[in-house]
Amino acid sequence: MPSYILHIFAASVFKGINKHHLLLHFIVLIWGFSPILGRFITCSAMQLVWFRILFTLIIITGYIFISKQKLKVSPKNILKLGVIGIIIAIHWLCFYGAIKVSNVSVTMAAFSTGTLFTAITEPVLLKRKVLWYEVLIGLIIIGAICMIFSVEITYWQGIVLGVLAAFTSSLFGVMNALMVKEVAPTAISYIELWFGLIGLSVYLACTGGFNAEFFVLDNRAILGLVLLAGICTAFPFIATVGLMKHLSPYTINLAINMETVYGIILAIVIYQENKELSLTFYAGVMVILFSIFFNAWLKGKHEKKHLIT
Repeated sequence: MPSYILHIFAASVFKGINKHHLLLHFIVLIWGFSPILGRFITCSAMQLVWFRILFTLIIITGYIFISKQKLKVSPKNILKLGVIGIIIAIHWLCFYGAIKVSNVSVTMAAFSTGTLFTAITEPVLLKRKVLWYEVLIGLIIIGAICMIFSVEITYWQGIVLGVLAAFTSSLFGVMNALMVKEVAPTAISYIELWFGLIGLSVYLACTGGFNAEFFVLDNRAILGLVLLAGICTAFPFIATVGLMKHLSPYTINLAINMETVYGIILAIVIYQENKELSLTFYAGVMVILFSIFFNAWLKGKHEKKHLIT
């Protein structure tokens, strides 16, 4: 069975590979390190997301100034980008909130349900036919999540937040695939992040979250946030939006599922999370990974058949 999984994985990754796929997998590798930083950073999820967006905006502003990028966007598109920016902020709150209440491995396993959500949101928003195998694979992944939930009940909050993070991720991913046809990638990232920061700031101001304690960060948190904003956010965020011109949202989301592999492996190596979780958890993760790779194989067959017909 392991050799069969590796065969499917190799076929899906290396068959027809090009520079866009290579860049995508490099970005996913970087993202695989972001949950590790999420556990490393010592502040709350709300602080983490707010400062992450702030630091990222500072970096992207510098990039725009140096590269003399133009940010011309119509009022109609600004409104759409504003909605997506709020969804992105909610996504990050769910994702890092899941890590704070559980751990990296549980969060990444729950986050892999994005395959199912993309199989639903992409046909609806992009107006394409629903593919039966996408939904089937997504349901198998949901079944694996239920298996994990049955044995890791203590981490139920992390599982719920991880699934919500997956849903919001697939939602803004597909919405950005529509926006990239009309707006430059840098402008998309920049405007969305500004709206994400404004939305969070308004929420914090209304709930009394902006206090002296909120702005106090220790050296460990500052280091982690700088790495998270610079390496794991600014570059990947712009590059991924640009890739949407060449790759479908489902292809991108499929590759993003490899983030689960990288994140769990790094969590085991760095935080020894294998001591915190049962063998059934890892069995569920293996089902998820097998489903993802098998889905890639089915997708390859479907696309080949479509070209022939």
